[in-house]
Amino acid sequence: MSEQTLSQIAKAMVANGKGILAADESSGNIKKKFEKLGVEDMSENHRRYRELLFTAPGMEKYISGVILFDETIRQATSDGLPFAQYLSSKGVVPGIKVDIGLKDMDGHVGEQVTKWDDTLDARLKEYYALGARFAKWRVVINIGAGIPSDECIETNCKTLTEYARLCQANGIVPIVEPEVLMDGDHTIDRCYEVTHKTLSTLFSELKKANVDLSGLILKPNMVVYSSNGEKVSADIVAQKTLQCFKETVPAEVPGIVFLSGGQSEPESCVNLNAINKLAKEQNSPWKLTFSYGRALQNSALKNWSGKEENKIKSQEIFAHRAQLASAASLGEYKIEME
Repeated sequence: MSEQTLSQIAKAMVANGKGILAADESSGNIKKKFEKLGVEDMSENHRRYRELLFTAPGMEKYISGVILFDETIRQATSDGLPFAQYLSSKGVVPGIKVDIGLKDMDGHVGEQVTKWDDTLDARLKEYYALGARFAKWRVVINIGAGIPSDECIETNCKTLTEYARLCQANGIVPIVEPEVLMDGDHTIDRCYEVTHKTLSTLFSELKKANVDLSGLILKPNMVVYSSNGEKVSADIVAQKTLQCFKETVPAEVPGIVFLSGGQSEPESCVNLNAINKLAKEQNSPWKLTFSYGRALQNSALKNWSGKEENKIKSQEIFAHRAQLASAASLGEYKIEME
């Protein structure tokens, strides 16, 4: 894998009918999930859960890459094979989450920026040595009264650009994730407007910094209704999402991997499917697939609940969800498949 170009790795990450598993929950995040299910929050339980997902029979048919957390990339299967090595042996590209979380933006109520980290270059070198061939950095854009501000969008896009530049300098494909949050009661048109502005700013910054767009993956939100707002049909989500991308995302970008962003498991498939059906009709230039966390794992995690006797059934549930997301990435999903 180390001999592949950035562009080849990026293409492998969006291979036909495959998407990316986001298994990069931070320690705090996985602790919350485990506590809800009464699972003891300890490193060995984190390892057991991740192993359940990575070793699910047939997962490599639907999963092209896995985003790992710092703890996870240092862990191994029960028989001692490091996770990154195990995934590579299955033809699945190992990746790593490298942002270190959000902080409130000074002087901007309700807005956040992703913390910059001066150790990023050194960490990317170490992660490459540990087997990572792509990375992920997330910024969030909140929609509310008078926000987002231009300054918040620009600051976050500049940070994403500097991260992407450092990734490529270290032989790692950057996933750039500018997430316009669903939280609130705004309309889908407001989501469109903010997503459009964010992506326009991001690609303007990336071009200025000479980041190689053919060796980069975009992980955006869909242009979708807000969590407390009025829902619209999947066809409208598809139409607005593709219209927004057509105007902002250069054709050199090989793929767009959607985050599920608070959508339910079936919703994330219904919307992805509608986007892909319309993209085929419009002859869109990018591969449009998934990079889901909750939407692939939720049911499997609940079923497992830390019990070894539930492992096989939980693996089947996870593989089924991955298969459904794969079908949606081809525009072949039907609700009856649930």
